[in-house]
Amino acid sequence: MNLYNELRNRQQTEYNAFPVGFAFNQKQLEDQLVQLGLKPIDTDKVIGIGFGGFIRKTDKSAYMDMLNRHKKERELAIKSDKDGSGFIKDMFSYELANHEYDYTGDLTDTLEALGLSINDIQKDKKLKKGLQLALRRYR
Repeated sequence: MNLYNELRNRQQTEYNAFPVGFAFNQKQLEDQLVQLGLKPIDTDKVIGIGFGGFIRKTDKSAYMDMLNRHKKERELAIKSDKDGSGFIKDMFSYELANHEYDYTGDLTDTLEALGLSINDIQKDKKLKKGLQLALRRYR
């Protein structure tokens, strides 16, 4: 089982259950406001979260808590991987495939998705080894 995928799926399920709306035109906005239990004119009761998404202002604290917890869970899983051959390798393998490394040969999107830089990897033996293991698939 891919440990990273397992964590990611669990976190995605939790995120999907959170009351978030997405809208790209006025009609969608009004419909999504109603879905969030608001009136179509209650645009002052929501805040944007980027990429056309928004949440109720009253949910901001819970939303931020969830995102921070998800980040800490991933950081703990990385820290718990003793040598980079478990969670870290799975993490890089998943994100390399997700960002079409086999086609592009470019790590940029993978690293951005993980919030990492080349310097982060160079400084951390476990990250470096996990990335090397994941990249073996593409050689």
